[in-house]
Amino acid sequence: MSVATLGVQGRCAHCQTTLLLKPWQLNAIAINEPFTCAHCQKTLELRCPKQIRRFKSLDSLGWLRFSASLTVCTALLVALVMEWVGLLSVTEQLNASLIVIFVYFALARFVRHRQHMTLILDAAKAHGD
Repeated sequence: MSVATLGVQGRCAHCQTTLLLKPWQLNAIAINEPFTCAHCQKTLELRCPKQIRRFKSLDSLGWLRFSASLTVCTALLVALVMEWVGLLSVTEQLNASLIVIFVYFALARFVRHRQHMTLILDAAKAHGD
């Protein structure tokens, strides 16, 4: 997971500050470990099951982007070969290539949109609870 491009933010339950989460904070969330707010130094954790599922889905988005780029390259190569062999005209090959590239950029935009999120971080429970 490329943390620098994720844009995952956290909103502190104590001071209501929204901060861009650092890699160690994202790792703490991933292993369900409380961590301190960089602004007010209070302990926070992610407890909302819906947000936890969305956060964990970030891993699959990386694979989706990789597989989409691999599929686009394959489709462009197949269209080019079909044009060389004579199964497609130059115009049909160009149209097919443009459609595949358009679908890729639409998917990339969707993935980028899904990666930007603001997690509502709750006050962490004491270890004795």
